[in-house]
Amino acid sequence: MPVFRSHLAIVFFSLIGLTASAQTDTSEWQPQIKSVKFLSLQNAPTFDKKRFWVSASTGFGVYAGASYAMWDAWYKEFPLTGFHTFNDMKEWRGMDKAGHFHAAFVQSNYSFKGALWTGMDRRKAMWTGIGVATGIQATIEIMDGFSEEWGFSIGDIAFNTLGAGLFAAQELLWEEQRIIMKVSSTRPDYPTTPIYSIDGQHQTSLYERANDLYGSSLSQVFLKDYNAMTIWASFNIRAFSNSKKGNFPSWLNLALGIGAGNIYGGFDNNWTDDAGNQYRLSTSDYPRFQQFYLSPDIDLSRIPSRHRWVKFALGFFNWIKIPCPAFELNSRGNVHFHAFYW
Repeated sequence: MPVFRSHLAIVFFSLIGLTASAQTDTSEWQPQIKSVKFLSLQNAPTFDKKRFWVSASTGFGVYAGASYAMWDAWYKEFPLTGFHTFNDMKEWRGMDKAGHFHAAFVQSNYSFKGALWTGMDRRKAMWTGIGVATGIQATIEIMDGFSEEWGFSIGDIAFNTLGAGLFAAQELLWEEQRIIMKVSSTRPDYPTTPIYSIDGQHQTSLYERANDLYGSSLSQVFLKDYNAMTIWASFNIRAFSNSKKGNFPSWLNLALGIGAGNIYGGFDNNWTDDAGNQYRLSTSDYPRFQQFYLSPDIDLSRIPSRHRWVKFALGFFNWIKIPCPAFELNSRGNVHFHAFYW
């Protein structure tokens, strides 16, 4: 399944974890809070039914609205059919699977923090987060399963489970997320040189193909373009060091990223345009390849702030990688240094 639906779902469904950045902060600069007001972004000290129903009803409303929006935007234009599966493990050079891993992790983590805000027991909040993420992803997969255009993907379910599993493993081991999943998007400069159809009678370009396949607006490129997308695992340096008060700032991370290049179709670089013209790219001229990155990063949720809405905003956008210098190694054996990469 194209992973941009999962990434867009993060934007919608992270509202379920409305207090994503509002967990109780025990850092030295923050005074102890003896009472917790309902409108405070601090976690309730004990289970609060009012907060629970606000969180649950808000989450359900966002879930229902976003599910309908996705159906209206992507599914209703295609015929429905009997429930069926689709093996897409080799599609998009694995970038959609990396995206599913990322989406399930982020949804689990945000929903968990929303559950903590209600004062829910930490272990129950963990399972709530996993359950919400699993439900979100299952909804999308079930829609796919009844759509003639796609199909229920066992591979997607597997990587959704792994993403939620990364969140659960860290919560059980450390009661903190030392590794967080992020995404960034840097669109390549697609060439405008002509590419001719198999019969030689028509022409297009990779620029036109990319616009047709992925879209051209900033939001479309961010959500859909597999040549632009990088999925990151961002490791907090201080959390993994021997000393919690070492020489590293609490917010400094080191991120490992994965991307892909020359992806102009799901399984290969052959396609048919809307007019029925067929195109086939040479594998020697346009080899599909993998990219691996190493880059510093910032865990926005660990930046101290006395302002609750600043803290909220930092946590809300913490699923997006911070632009930084990066080293790239790709499967073609090339090494690059990017002074500024996103």
